[in-house]
Amino acid sequence: MLAQLSILTNQFGGTGDIVTQVIYGISLLFFVVFMFYGQRIQMYIMIREVENSLFKLKFMKDEAKKTAIETIKEIGKPSTDPTSRVDRYLDYFTIAPQSMDPAGIVNKLDHILDIRDARLKEEVKLMAPASDEVQVYNLENTLEAAMALNFIYKVVRHYYLQGKKTLSLYTIMQLQMILPLVMKEAEAYSSALKAFALGQPIGDGAGPLIAAKLMHGYEAKKVPKDCVVAKVPFEGRTALILKAEGPGGNVGKPGEAVKTVIEQNKGKIAAVIMIDAGLKLEGELVGEIAEGIGAAIGGPGVDAFKIEESIVEYKIPLYAVIIKEDIGDAVSMMRKEISDAVDKAIERVKTVVMEKTKEGDKVIIVGVGNTIGIGQ
Repeated sequence: MLAQLSILTNQFGGTGDIVTQVIYGISLLFFVVFMFYGQRIQMYIMIREVENSLFKLKFMKDEAKKTAIETIKEIGKPSTDPTSRVDRYLDYFTIAPQSMDPAGIVNKLDHILDIRDARLKEEVKLMAPASDEVQVYNLENTLEAAMALNFIYKVVRHYYLQGKKTLSLYTIMQLQMILPLVMKEAEAYSSALKAFALGQPIGDGAGPLIAAKLMHGYEAKKVPKDCVVAKVPFEGRTALILKAEGPGGNVGKPGEAVKTVIEQNKGKIAAVIMIDAGLKLEGELVGEIAEGIGAAIGGPGVDAFKIEESIVEYKIPLYAVIIKEDIGDAVSMMRKEISDAVDKAIERVKTVVMEKTKEGDKVIIVGVGNTIGIGQ
């Protein structure tokens, strides 16, 4: 009996040694493979992830182009297929003015942007001859969203192909690391297409919506450029309410408008209050209100420069109120949280006016943003 147990023990012990040796050999093989080919394996995994994102971007880009063409055909009633003109439109670019000598660069940039704006509107009118002024603005916004998606796709494809061709780990790695943010922005533009095509208010219209509510029922006069102003009694003061002219997809030129209104009143303005959508940080709630100092306006900086120049000349205080939202909220259909925040923002503006000005003063209140779907 003892002899039989000894034989069995030896047999099992031998099997255990073999298994251990096999596991050790496999582990050693994996170690050698990863030591010499680990980076390449990691790169192929990252390339695969980038390929998946690139496929999604191509789908969004193609859908955006399709939506733009269908909207042009439906609204503009073109006599010929607008596809070739849309393709040309999507590849338009704007070259910034030379900045080696910065003197006068704001005026040069302003001129370039005016030319760009006029050219793109002319192109839209040629593509959609039956469209009215409001529809031209909305179609331009639709095509701008499609243009942004086309550009994002081409840039991501460029670095993907370059990294794949050169087998550069760091090119692919950098691209893979920023892709979540790129995809978030692309998805925001993709969701914006429907709002632009249908002419519905977007999150960025929070400022114009506040201005529209304040000027409702009062006469609105046009001021340069593409803006309107209304004189409204406001908490014992006179408020000059400014916004882009709606309801077409238009941001106007608030800088020029504020400058004009200040000059019309010979600089006798107690305060300028700007209201705009502001980018929220992660963890903050959509629709939160914040108050600050300065020109609350995005873009290339031309309008902010003109506003700052005007207030410095006449020593006018400049205040800002923002409604916080994400980039996706800003360009997609206006969420209920943003709409609900409008009344809270108006109360905050009232507080600023009462605390910082006296009864009988004149104040300028500017609703900054895209006024698509929002009239006067």
